[in-house]
Amino acid sequence: MIDLTPRKLLLLDHYADGEEARHFSLRIDKPLAGDLAVIPGQFFMLTVPGFGEAPFTYLSLPDQQGRFNALVRRMGALTQGLFEQPVGAVLGYRGPFGKGWPLFFCAHRVLVVAGGCGLVPLAGVIDEASQHRLPLQLSVIYGARHSAAQVLGRERERWRQTLRFMETCDEAKPLERQGSPLDHFDELFAAEAPEAVLCCGPEALMLATAEASLQRGIAAHKIWLSLERRMHCADGLCGHCYLGTEYVCKDGPTYRYDRYLQVRGAGYPTATKQDQRLC
Repeated sequence: MIDLTPRKLLLLDHYADGEEARHFSLRIDKPLAGDLAVIPGQFFMLTVPGFGEAPFTYLSLPDQQGRFNALVRRMGALTQGLFEQPVGAVLGYRGPFGKGWPLFFCAHRVLVVAGGCGLVPLAGVIDEASQHRLPLQLSVIYGARHSAAQVLGRERERWRQTLRFMETCDEAKPLERQGSPLDHFDELFAAEAPEAVLCCGPEALMLATAEASLQRGIAAHKIWLSLERRMHCADGLCGHCYLGTEYVCKDGPTYRYDRYLQVRGAGYPTATKQDQRLC
């Protein structure tokens, strides 16, 4: 039985973090065991009283006290209502939902490609790598329209200390890398090609990243995309995220690329269990 009743969520703090974006610190009141088992790439439903609810990705995962962070860009009435909430406001929470990024990589070399706010669903994976857990070698390339549109400023500063973290802008200033992340793929693949690719951002960027990875020898079952922008209700009821025969909110939002093509009806064969091994 689907429970649509939100639980109590407290707004602890917030600060500006990118163009029309804000970093929120939140706490689940009386967290449950399931709240502490969130996988990077999953999402939650946030209720703003008087405005409704919408899905957002976990920026950081809930701790033992139920505290976690989220990055929200002002897009419409609900997010405007959220931005107007004072510290200490009571919000609503449902979650976690969806399927996150694959865990326990045997791959030693993983490439993360992010565009705009697409860096947020990948933050948990990057944090794991920056703390010297698996995967052993992770490289990140992050693209944005311009430097003011970049998000997660504090996190990026921290990640640059321990990871190969490249940034590029469509409208670059002097000394900044210019262009799409794809414009720098030759450099990223030149030394040692990754064994797996994770990507989140505008769908055009994700599909182009997948095809560029295929052209460079990365198998489709070692490429992962996040389709989190399609979601609406998290329960497979509204149909907004319908993809082929599946609901992204329940069967995603992360999709292995061969599975994505199969669901979209491209006829791409799903990898065998032997093929799915990353090491």
